[in-house]
Amino acid sequence: MAQKKINIAIIGLGFGAEFIPIYQKHPNANLVAVCQRNKDKLKEIGDAFGIKKQFTSYDELLEDPEIDAVHINTPIPDHAPQTIKALKKGKHVACTVPMATSIDDCKKIVELSKETGLKYMMMETVVYAREYLFVKELYDKGELGKIQFLQASHQQDMDGWPNYWPGLPPMWYATHCVGPCLALTDADAEYVSCFGSGTIREELIPQYGSPFAVETTHIKLRNSDLTARIYRSLFDVARQYRESFDAYGSKKTFEWSLIEGEDPVLHTAKKPEHEIPERVKVPDFASRLPKEIQHFTTKGVYDSDEHQHLSFTQGAGHGGSHPHLAHEFLTALVEGRDPYPNAPKSANWTCVGLCAHESAVKGGEIVRLPEFTLGG
Repeated sequence: MAQKKINIAIIGLGFGAEFIPIYQKHPNANLVAVCQRNKDKLKEIGDAFGIKKQFTSYDELLEDPEIDAVHINTPIPDHAPQTIKALKKGKHVACTVPMATSIDDCKKIVELSKETGLKYMMMETVVYAREYLFVKELYDKGELGKIQFLQASHQQDMDGWPNYWPGLPPMWYATHCVGPCLALTDADAEYVSCFGSGTIREELIPQYGSPFAVETTHIKLRNSDLTARIYRSLFDVARQYRESFDAYGSKKTFEWSLIEGEDPVLHTAKKPEHEIPERVKVPDFASRLPKEIQHFTTKGVYDSDEHQHLSFTQGAGHGGSHPHLAHEFLTALVEGRDPYPNAPKSANWTCVGLCAHESAVKGGEIVRLPEFTLGG
């Protein structure tokens, strides 16, 4: 079982290139193909990593019987249609976030995964980042006590990014802050209420019809007394890039650092007031991975900054999550189990944002998560 190999193809070689040598070195993977619409870029990257099968056509790649699974790293509007095509062609799917930009497409993916028995995993970086793994370990050991409240944020300036970004509703790309809030206690979101705040530049509004500079959502966790608060901004808000996650417990509370490069804070109850907070060093969790890919938690694919994808450099390497994501997907396929998050759970995390934006447009009205996203 341990020696079984999964034949992987990577789709999209911008951010996707960060995963090439991870799959090449993983003991359960054969990276057999890459796909990129730009022929010159395809050849440059494919040749650099010695990948013989190079496709400019995604449809042609899906016809290749050698390929077991695809890892999709393409623009957001392509995620759902490419995922649906792959599942219909008998391929397992890992896909960067978000799963889709419509509830209907999320439902199609969940139904296809169930009907075909094929595995789907949304590659949410934050729930495999070292900061989240640190909090999760504290929670599992009981050191946080009873969780009383959760909050997370994702703020990023998207000016200058590809043309599908301008005016994107902030909550449509919310899984980086939704994921950790729901994953910590393995809960589903039941319903949301969201408010929009501020207004982005007029020229940014027409593409999606969304005026909000910031969207703030409260999430009610199903079968729980917990709620979570998340907030997002993409344009016209002065803020350094930040993906944060705070967990408030009865014994200890973890708060993400305010500024990149600072250590997070752990608060411990019942100490003298000045001793309650302390800066903590978050450990790396590379030891959970096969030795062949452990070093990828602390360095990117490329040695020089000029080649690294902007999301990798802005996000401080996504907390070393990339090898953990690849390992989870591959081991799930080898073991015949669902990856985490599976299709229904990925849909729940994604639909939080879609339902939240609907709520914001309606002035904060409560919007319930679709039934197909519950119980995954």
